[in-house]
This record gives sequence, C-alpha cells and structure tokens, in this order.
Amino acid sequence: MFDGRWRQGVDRFTGPVGRKLVRLGITADVLTASGLVFAVATAVVVATGHLLVGIPLLAITGFHDLFDGPVAKAAGTASVRGALFDSVMDRVADAVLMVGVAWYLVSVHDGELALLPLAVLGAASLVSYVRAKADALRLPVTNGGVFGGLMERAERMILLGAGFLEPWLLVPVLWALFGLTTLTAIARFVTAWRAAQGPLRGDEAVGAVAATGAAGALAAARAPSRFPWRSERDARSRSIWRARRDGSLGPGRPRAELAARWRARRQEALESRTARARVRRERTEAARAARAQHGRSRSGHRGLQGSGPGDRGA
Repeated sequence: MFDGRWRQGVDRFTGPVGRKLVRLGITADVLTASGLVFAVATAVVVATGHLLVGIPLLAITGFHDLFDGPVAKAAGTASVRGALFDSVMDRVADAVLMVGVAWYLVSVHDGELALLPLAVLGAASLVSYVRAKADALRLPVTNGGVFGGLMERAERMILLGAGFLEPWLLVPVLWALFGLTTLTAIARFVTAWRAAQGPLRGDEAVGAVAATGAAGALAAARAPSRFPWRSERDARSRSIWRARRDGSLGPGRPRAELAARWRARRQEALESRTARARVRRERTEAARAARAQHGRSRSGHRGLQGSGPGDRGA
C-alpha cells in the first residue's frame, strides 16, 4: 500500500532527510547494516519478554530501511550491488525478528504457538519470492489489485509493532499477519499468472524466458548462434538422441551401420588429406625443376658471352 498509494508523499519526506544524512557522511550501506543490528537488538529484547521496549527498536529498524534508498539516491551511489545487499539484509532481519518472537512464545505459552512466527516468515518469504521471480520474468505483480501490495515489509513491521503493545495481543496479531501475508502472496501470484498468459513475442519474451532454467536453455537453442560449428554439433547430438529414443540406435545392425558410416567418413577425410599432401609435393617438385632449368639456361648464356671476343681477335 505504501509503494502503490503513498510512495510519492513518502519520497517528498525522505528525500530531504536523505540529502541531510549524506552531508553528515552516512552511507546507504551503513544504514542497511545498522538496521540489521537494531533488528537483532529488537529480537533479543522481545525474546526476553520486554515487548514495549521492542516497539521503539522496531521503529528504528524500519527507519533505517526507509532511508537507505533516499541516501543512495542523494549520494549518487544507487547500484545493483546496493539493491542486492539491502534485499538480503531485509530477509535476514525478518528472520531474526521472527526467531525472537518464537523464542518469546516458547517461554510464555504451551503448545505449538511457537510455529506461528515461522509460518509468518514463510509467507513473507513467498511474497518476496513471487515479486523477485516475476520481475525476472518481466511480469507485473506489485500492487496487483487491492491485495497485491497489502502486506509488504513496512506493513508487516507496523502490524508486528502493534502486537508488542500488550502480551495478549501478540498471538492474534500474528494470526492476522499470517493470513494477510498469505493473501498478499496469493494475489501477487494470480496477477503474475494472468500476465503470463499468451504466446511469447520478440526478444523481450525470449530474454524473460531465459531466466527459467530449462525454458531458458530452449530459448537459447532457438536463438541464432554465433558459432555455426556448435550448431551443427548440437544438431548431430540431437539426431543421435532421437535415434536412441526411437530405438533405431539400439544394439544390432543400426549401430553397426552408424559405425561403418563413421569409418567411411574418416577414411574419406584421410584420403582427402593425403591427396592434398600429394598435390603440394608435386607443386614443390615442379617449382624446384623450374628453378634448376632456369639456372642452367643462365649458365649457358654466360658461356656464349665469354667466347665472343676471342673469336674476333683471331
């Protein structure tokens, strides 16, 4: 909801703060790393039962995640590496927070309630995974409909902080968090599923399919090759594979025929190389004979020139 509806208003607030932090010498990576430190502190405080103390610590963790992007933009250091670092640290911070909540539930409750934070963590990871995979496939999923952006990271942290207000409120909040996060993951998947309908078109579709394992290999095989000899080799490999699949390359006569055909091609190649070597030798010998004939003709001509004056004197 923040990304789809209130992002512009939030950016108007975070932009000046980000520029001020840059003037103070604070970098985006420092904010991201320190946010993880505060997430660990929040988990420790919650695990020991101090839920109210965890609220400001959780807020500080959220502010670090809120301002690292504006700081990177203001400093001109926004990069793919920074986005990767921020995303991974966010997932680690989520896991640490849920472990702290699970630890607290183990200490104050009986039964299987400690598994509830782990379920919330799994649903949150699915939300992030669906978005990341859809982005890799160039499919629109963010804020698809009402529920596509219902429970992103900011919303989850706000709702979790509300659960820290009272000990009896934490479990109902966790159930609500699990249900809404699961609904968000389903909505994103449905949006991506609908956007993925229809045939592939153009280089953009081929580039999108290239991110999907075996389908990417198939798209690469269909693309024009920079090395024709590799295409021929792959074609021969595919023909042999089809022959084996159809049973025509099993034991018996077909395999012997293939071996005989290969030996015949090998023999032709050897004979061709032998013929080319013979032609080169004949050309070399002809050139040597021509040079020798030319040398003898020049020697005879010099002998005739030397005998002329003696004859005239006689």
